[in-house]
Amino acid sequence: MSDTEQFIEVLGARVHNLKNIDVSIPREKLVVITGLSGSGKSSLAFDTIYAEGQRRYVETFSAYARQFLGGLERPDVDKIDGLSPVIAIEQKTTSKSPRSTVGTITEIYDFLRLLFARASDAYSYNTGEKMVSYSDDQIKELINESFAGKRINVLAPVIRARKGHYAELFQQIAKQGFVKVRVNGDVKDITPGMKLDRYKTHDIEIVIDRIVVDDLPDTQKRLSESINTAMSHGENVLMILDQDSNEIRYFSRNLMCPTTGISYQNPEPNLFSFNSPKGACSACNGLGIINEINPKKIVPNPKLSIKQGGFAPLGEYKSSWIFKQLEIIAEKFEFKLTDSISTISDEAMDVILNGGKDKFTVASKTLGITKEYKIDFEGIAHFIKNQFDENASTAIKRWAKEFMDEIPCPVCEGTRLKKEALYFKINERNIAELSAMDISELTEWFLKLNKYLSAKQKRIATEVIKEINDRLSFLMNVGLNYLSLSRSSKSLSGGEAQRIRLATQIGSQLVGVLYILDEPSIGLHQRDNEKLIHSLEQLRDLGNSILVVEHDKDMIERADYVIDIGPKAGKFGGEIISQGTPKQLLKEHTTTAQYLNGKLKIEIPTERRKGNGNFMKLTGATGNNLKNVSISLPLGTLIGITGVSGSGKSTLINETLYPILNAHIFNGVKKPMPYKKIEGLEFIDKVIDIDQSPIGRTPRSNPATYTDVFSEIRKLFTMTSESMIRGYKAGRFSFNVKGGRCETCEGSGVRTIEMNFLPDVYVECETCQGKRFNRETLEIRFKGKSISDVLNMTVDEAVPFFELIPKIYRKVKTIQDVGLGYITLGQQSTTLSGGEAQRIKLASELSKKDTGNTFYILDEPTTGLHFEDIRVLMDVIQKLVDKGNTVLIIEHNMDVIKLADYIIDIGPEGGKGGGMVVAKGTPEEVAKSKKGYTAGFLKKELET
Repeated sequence: MSDTEQFIEVLGARVHNLKNIDVSIPREKLVVITGLSGSGKSSLAFDTIYAEGQRRYVETFSAYARQFLGGLERPDVDKIDGLSPVIAIEQKTTSKSPRSTVGTITEIYDFLRLLFARASDAYSYNTGEKMVSYSDDQIKELINESFAGKRINVLAPVIRARKGHYAELFQQIAKQGFVKVRVNGDVKDITPGMKLDRYKTHDIEIVIDRIVVDDLPDTQKRLSESINTAMSHGENVLMILDQDSNEIRYFSRNLMCPTTGISYQNPEPNLFSFNSPKGACSACNGLGIINEINPKKIVPNPKLSIKQGGFAPLGEYKSSWIFKQLEIIAEKFEFKLTDSISTISDEAMDVILNGGKDKFTVASKTLGITKEYKIDFEGIAHFIKNQFDENASTAIKRWAKEFMDEIPCPVCEGTRLKKEALYFKINERNIAELSAMDISELTEWFLKLNKYLSAKQKRIATEVIKEINDRLSFLMNVGLNYLSLSRSSKSLSGGEAQRIRLATQIGSQLVGVLYILDEPSIGLHQRDNEKLIHSLEQLRDLGNSILVVEHDKDMIERADYVIDIGPKAGKFGGEIISQGTPKQLLKEHTTTAQYLNGKLKIEIPTERRKGNGNFMKLTGATGNNLKNVSISLPLGTLIGITGVSGSGKSTLINETLYPILNAHIFNGVKKPMPYKKIEGLEFIDKVIDIDQSPIGRTPRSNPATYTDVFSEIRKLFTMTSESMIRGYKAGRFSFNVKGGRCETCEGSGVRTIEMNFLPDVYVECETCQGKRFNRETLEIRFKGKSISDVLNMTVDEAVPFFELIPKIYRKVKTIQDVGLGYITLGQQSTTLSGGEAQRIKLASELSKKDTGNTFYILDEPTTGLHFEDIRVLMDVIQKLVDKGNTVLIIEHNMDVIKLADYIIDIGPEGGKGGGMVVAKGTPEEVAKSKKGYTAGFLKKELET
C-alpha cells in the first residue's frame, strides 16, 4: 500500500489562523484533533478537509448542474492527497422544522408506518370491536349461512347521517333503474320530485335486490351479481336487511365495524404519516399543537386604561377607526377609555375581544335628543387569530404569535394523526403510543413482540422488525435511550442531534468514508461516553476513517492518533505542536499533555461556601419524567445540577424553576411545568438564563452587536475630527442601514448563493472585499484603524486598543475574561459554536452591573472548552459568586462539578427511570453516595 493510501496528506493549509501547516492523518483510524478553543481545530477539520471534500463532490456534477450551485471556493491549501468521500456530522445541521422528529430523522418512523400498514389489526372507534373485511365470495358464503330460507333486501348505503333534501340523488338512482330506497329505516318507492327535509340528518340506502335465500343456481348467480352491484354503489360496503326481523348486517371489502358499519380504507403507510394529508390530523395539520389566543398577553397590565395602551396589540390611543369603535362600545357599556381595564365589565370585554354587532340609541340629557350608534366590531382576539391563520406575511404572523400560546391539539391530543390511524394496533398499542415511549422502553417492547404476533403477521413483519431493532440498538449505543421517536428535532441539543446523525450513519453501514465529528461528547454523562466511544470504534472497524474534534479526556486516551494544535488561540495558534499516539502525547510539554499527565490541573477549593443563609425551595415538581421532586437551593453559592442525560435536569431547571423566576421578576408569560410551591423568591431581584441557542441567525449578527459594544464604537467614530467635519452620525457606521454600508452586499460582507439541493453558500462580496462599508466610510480612522479594521480585530487586540475608553474597554475585557480573546469583534454569529455563543451571552451579562442578588442559570457552559479554558471560565464564575450572586450550572464535566459548593444529582437513569433526587450536598458528600452514577466518577476526580 502506498503512503497516500495509508494517510490523508494535507500540505500548506492556511485557512483562517492555520500557519501553512503540513499534517499526515492516518486512514481507517480514530484520530482526535485537540487544542485550546480557537486554536484552529475546526479550521483544519471542517474548513480545510471537509470543504475540499465537498468541493470535489460538486466537481463531479455535470456542467449543467454546477451552474445552479455557483462556485465552491477551494480552501486555502496547497494540496490534499488520499481524501475519501467526506461526511461531516456537525452540531448545527438538524432541521428546525416542526414536522421533523427523532423518528423521521432516524427513519425508524418510516419502518413503523410500513409495519402498521401491513401487520396491524384495525378496531372500530365507535365500539372498540375488531374490524372485519371480506372478499365477495366470503360475503356470499356468510349470507347463505346466516339468512338461509329468509327474505332479504340487499342494500347499498349512499348517504350516512348528512343533511340535505337529495332530490337530485333520487333522480339519479331512478335513472339507473332502481325503484326503491330505504330512507331513515323505511323502505319507500322512488316517486317523481321526491325530496327530504333539508335541515334534518338522513341515512339513505339503495335497495339493490329482494331475494329469498336458497341453494338454487339461479338464486346464487343473482346473489353474486347483487353483491357486486351493491359494492360498486356503496363504496365497497353493503347491508343485508332481514325483512321479517328488520335486523341489519354490514359487509365490506374494506375494514368494517360489524356492529355500526363504519369502514376504514385499507391501510397504506401514508395513513400513519403526519406529513401527508392522508394521515395528518385536520385540526392541527399534523403538527400536534395549535396556537390559541392568550388574553393575558393582549392585556398584560389590567391597571392601565385603553388610552394608555392597555391593549398591547393596539398601543396607545390614536385617532383611528378601531379606537372610534371602542368609544362606541364604551358608550354602550358605560365606561370611559381612561378607566382602568380591570374595571370594565366582563360583557364589554367579551365584545372587545371576540367582537359583536349591535345597534343602540343613547338619549342626550342636555339636548333632549337621541343618537343612534352602530357597533360592527370583529374583536381584537378574532382579528389576531385571522391574521395568524390567513395572512401570507411572515412578519405579521410573527406579530400575531406574540399574543398566542402553543397548546396540544384538542382533536388529536398531540398525536398529530387522524382518528382512524390511531385505531390500528399491534399488541394493543397504536403507532402514536409507540412513538411516545422512550427508546429503551420501545426496544424492550420490540424484543418481546414476536410472541404476540400471529403466524401471518410474523411472515410479513420479520424483516421490518429486524430493521427497527437494528436502528434502535444504534440509538441505545450512543446514549440516547431517554429520547422518544415523537420528540421534535428542534428541541434537541447540539450533542443529541449530532449523536442521532451518528446512529443513522452507523445504520447505513458505509465503508471507506471519512467521518468528521465536532465534539460528539457534548451533553453526555461519563457513563454514556463509553458507549459513544465504542460506537465510533465500530464505525472505524467497518473500514472508515474517523476524525474527531474533541476536548474530552477519555476520547483522547482511547484514540489511535492525536493531533494537538496550538500553542494558544486565534493568531497565536494554528500550528501543530504535537502529534502521535496518546502515549507519545503524554510525554510532550504542551498544555493539553500537562492536563492529561497531571502536571497541570484545576485546583479543588480548600473550603466550600455555605451561602448567605437564605434558601430557595421548590416543592412537588412533576413535569415530564420528574417524580414529585423537591429541592432546596442555598443562595449565594455555586450550585451544580448533575445526572445522566435525560434524567430530568433541564425539565427541573429550564422548564420549571426558570419560568417561575422569570414570571415573578420580569412578568414572563412562559408557563412552568407543574409544581406545588416555591419559597424564597424575595431573596433574589434578577434572574439570567444563559443557554446555548445561537446569538443570531444571520451573518449580520456578531459579538460586537450582541454585547452592544458596537454602538459605543460607532459613537466613538462619530467623534473623530474628520467625521465631525463631514457631519457623519452613528448610522453612517452601521452596516444595517443605507448610507455608509456597501450596497452591493447590503453591509453583510458576503453574498449568499442559494444552492438548490445543498446548504446556502456565502461568498465574499467583490465590491468591498468583505469590508462591509463603502470607501467614504472607511476613510474615517481612529488611531489609524477604520471601522472595518476594528470589526476584524480579535478581542485580545481590542482590549489594549480601547484601554482608555472605559465603556468599550469594560465590555471587550469581559469577553476576554470568559476565554474568547481569540474571536474577532465582527465574526459572523452563524460561525460561532454553541459554547462560544453561550460565553458571549455570559460576557454580555457580566459587563452589566450585577445586583449581588442575581440568580444565574448556565446550561453546560463548558461546551467546546479545553481544560485551560474551563479554568479561565470558572475563575470568572467564582468571582460572580464571591460578590453574593447565586450561580446554578447544569453540567456533566467533572472539572466544574468538583468546584461547586452544593450539588444536586438527578437520576438514577434517563427517561422514565430518572426524575428523582438521588444525592445532594457538597461534592465530598455526594461522592460518598451509593446511588446514581455521578458519585463514582466524582469520587475518582476528587482523589486525583
